[in-house]
Amino acid sequence: MNHFTVEDEIDFVNDAVPATRKIAMEEHLKNCRRCAKAVSQWQRVRECAAAEANYRPPQEAVRIAKAAFAGLQLALRGESTGRSIEVVFDSFLQAPLEGFRSAGGGTRHVLYRADPFQIDLQIEVQPGDKRVVVTGQLIGLRDPQVVGGNVGLILANLCGRIVRTVTNQFGEFRAEIENSGDLALVFFGADQKPVVIPLQDALSQSSVEGRRRPGR
Repeated sequence: MNHFTVEDEIDFVNDAVPATRKIAMEEHLKNCRRCAKAVSQWQRVRECAAAEANYRPPQEAVRIAKAAFAGLQLALRGESTGRSIEVVFDSFLQAPLEGFRSAGGGTRHVLYRADPFQIDLQIEVQPGDKRVVVTGQLIGLRDPQVVGGNVGLILANLCGRIVRTVTNQFGEFRAEIENSGDLALVFFGADQKPVVIPLQDALSQSSVEGRRRPGR
């Protein structure tokens, strides 16, 4: 008994053989377990390939992820991200109380203004942990009684990792990501343009010390 070649099996699965040849192959498959098993495997491969399109991320997720990485790269080069983002408070800028040593990282509290929200962030990592936990709240910039509920955000790092999250009814969110040092938080503002908040050296005093130097 002559068995099918790999090319024959693939052509059969892809329905790329002449009708007369296909009938003969179907008869062969009824009596040949070896060829039937091989054809069955190729059919599963074809089904998996056809289903691949179902796993494509939503276009909105792709758009916001690209904005996150682009904005982070600009920030790392010292260039503007195109949006007005103001740091209102940064716990790393506060001088330690006399008699106390600096914690040297671990937890950082930062408050930003980025229209249309005020973003209250806490960034923390446990000793020996390789993941950063970012919790925060979106509050209306012009009316503190208004919170940013059901707002989609992305937390990204320079290692290609992204985490999607959505604020709850109180404008609160929480996300964890691999600690690469440089992070970015992204969401879309009222004008549907991305707001990119670079968290460069998120838990390091070095970037803060650089901002304290004259002329920086």
